[in-house]
Amino acid sequence: MKLYSFFRSGTSHRLRIALNLKGLAPDYIPVDLRVDEQSEGPYKAINPQGLVPALTMDDGRTLIQSTAIIEWLEERYPEPALLPKDPEARAHVRALAAIVGCDVHPINNRRILQYLRKNFSGDDTAIDAWCGHWISAGFDAIETLLAKDRNRQGFCFGNAPSIADVYLIPQIESARRFNVDMTQWPLICAVEKACSALPAFAKAEPMAQPDA
Repeated sequence: MKLYSFFRSGTSHRLRIALNLKGLAPDYIPVDLRVDEQSEGPYKAINPQGLVPALTMDDGRTLIQSTAIIEWLEERYPEPALLPKDPEARAHVRALAAIVGCDVHPINNRRILQYLRKNFSGDDTAIDAWCGHWISAGFDAIETLLAKDRNRQGFCFGNAPSIADVYLIPQIESARRFNVDMTQWPLICAVEKACSALPAFAKAEPMAQPDA
């Protein structure tokens, strides 16, 4: 397998975590978003959207969209499981992940911020305020849900990482990049501490990548 990734991309980061948790180590192919490399012909032949990540199989098939790839990983490589067996618990974990994947990240990603800078004259202060607003809204909800789960043991759900943690940790890294004060969410910070102790998360960190 080959993983097309950018070290600072939140979606690439979450997929790297999932791959590591599943014990998979695809070849790493960097795609430099800083110079719009993803919009050039060769990479768009791999992913018509020109976005990262993308995962190519040895038989030539290509998977795109981190959410779809992570679900595929769970189906193709079921151990260790990143979703609980109970249907209601699975829905809960998916909801935690979706707060980040659907409601926070899409309006804070590079394309949106570039548009704000170009078309609305957004400076760094405005961009930090924009990102901080939406990150805070999502993290407030996650913190409340974590507090309500009395059976939680260190991670977002239970005593082992799930897709909720896979999505949350890259968003925490992004929050700090946009100068969001994380101390207001102690339970989220505790989850980050538990995850950071695991090699699968440490190896996936942006600054640990070859293109950092």
